[in-house]
Amino acid sequence: MLPVVALSRAEYAIPLAHALLEGGIDAIEITLRTPAALASIEMLARQVPEMVVGAGTVLRPADLASVRNAGARFALSPGCTPSLLAAAMATPLPFIPGVASASEAMLAQEAGFGLLKCFPAVPLGGVGLLKGWAGPLPDLRFCPTGGIGLEQLGAFLALPNVALVGGSWITPAAALDLGDWAHVTKLARQASAVARAAALPAFIVS
Repeated sequence: MLPVVALSRAEYAIPLAHALLEGGIDAIEITLRTPAALASIEMLARQVPEMVVGAGTVLRPADLASVRNAGARFALSPGCTPSLLAAAMATPLPFIPGVASASEAMLAQEAGFGLLKCFPAVPLGGVGLLKGWAGPLPDLRFCPTGGIGLEQLGAFLALPNVALVGGSWITPAAALDLGDWAHVTKLARQASAVARAAALPAFIVS
């Protein structure tokens, strides 16, 4: 399980990380959707090394350099432009490009990527879509993200071509704004329990 977070304030990063760790989740995707994103990544990389911090919403080659310099240990994108794929292949940072079709998945595979982000997963077809891709694309693994909640988590994790699942429901904006870290820990524990029931670790990245 990979929590997807858009932090409005960098000072939320440290207590959020500890709340997730207490709930059994040791990885987080900080999206580059807010001005606080890079500072949040840098704080986590320095102060909470046991949390595997990644950067999401990476859109341009320059973003890869920025997040790597901030201390991100992996990066994700909602799509996969040729320039971004080329830059990612030249950067020593694990990268998960986003795809929304079999053609895009094939292009990413040709570029050398075997773990892909399926986004937005539920509107695209969810579990049924990934089941459909498993036959013709047997060597690919996916991180479905977008529209997934706790109730669908188990079904996604049960798919053999799903390596991890991204979602924002574990870190709701209202809980972050209120500093309700106990609620975040509760949601993280629920997700971790589903992951354990699916016989998978809470986070996998390759």
